[in-house]
Amino acid sequence: MLLTVFDVDALKIEIEKKREESLKPEVYTNPSIASKINKDLKVMTSKVEGLSSLEGRVKDISEYIILCELEGDESMVSDIDSSLELLKKEIFELYINTLLSGEYDNNNALVKIHSGAGGTEACDWAGMLQRMYQMFADKNGFKVSVQDYIDGDGAGVKSVTLKVEGDNAYGYFKSEMGVHRLVRISPFDSNKRRHTSFASVEVMPEINQDVSVDIRTEDLKIDVYRSGGAGGQHVNTTDSAVRITHIPTGIVVACQQERSQIKNRETAMSMLKSKLIALEIDKKMQESLALKGDAKKIEWGSQIRSYVFCPYTMVKDHRTNFETSDVYGVMDGNIKDFVFEFLKLVN
Repeated sequence: MLLTVFDVDALKIEIEKKREESLKPEVYTNPSIASKINKDLKVMTSKVEGLSSLEGRVKDISEYIILCELEGDESMVSDIDSSLELLKKEIFELYINTLLSGEYDNNNALVKIHSGAGGTEACDWAGMLQRMYQMFADKNGFKVSVQDYIDGDGAGVKSVTLKVEGDNAYGYFKSEMGVHRLVRISPFDSNKRRHTSFASVEVMPEINQDVSVDIRTEDLKIDVYRSGGAGGQHVNTTDSAVRITHIPTGIVVACQQERSQIKNRETAMSMLKSKLIALEIDKKMQESLALKGDAKKIEWGSQIRSYVFCPYTMVKDHRTNFETSDVYGVMDGNIKDFVFEFLKLVN
């Protein structure tokens, strides 16, 4: 049954296509393309193996239930319940991975968090979101590194760009694109008043250098400057940081992770490619939702989620209407249910 529901035959066909593609002569001379194909093969093969394993587990539990009924042994019921609960969780994980079928879902992700207006309060909120995403990444086997960082006004960050590496990183994090709203009693207000803060999150798939994107040199403004940040190795004494502005779209990207200006420029150009492709992905997503008759916008300028600490506790996603009262658990990185509801919406 599971193999039918999850269409394992279609996956096997895709695996064979990828294997044939990996044998082409041009792949041998291009390590980045070969790496991408091998990564896709690994993910698809893992899905097929997972499906086959779950199918066997379902069969075993079914036989165990029949045995329990024949023998009338109620002591077996608790074991069956435990097995079913574990199976349910594994099917849930597999279902999420099956929804991650977009062209770039298996790519690494670039996550950029900007604080909104509001000084210290907004910068602190951006820092809280950074911590939430880093904890979510840690809990789900992703590696996170900081690509660009601007200190906040007294707390948190004004802006930070994270690179998230791992299988389906972009597929998981694309649900976070948009404006995030915080309501709480401000720890920076001596009068203990309730404040509302905003931060925007941009999410882009990391694009390797071999992906063709039409970027004209005359459309770029490139600035170099001295790196800043959290101190130590993040601070340089030379102008090694790079900022690139794409004039036609107004997109600005920056990188200060490396001590080499050349490496930072290469990374920034890769980020620019990613942002331009992310614009196309968003356009296609909106067209898909329009065909479904869903009027909700999913874009960086839309308020997508509210996090309320006072006068009650609630986190609500305004696109899917999914909500939970466990705001502290969410801030500790437990956002997978929000990711799942978003993936169901856009697939």
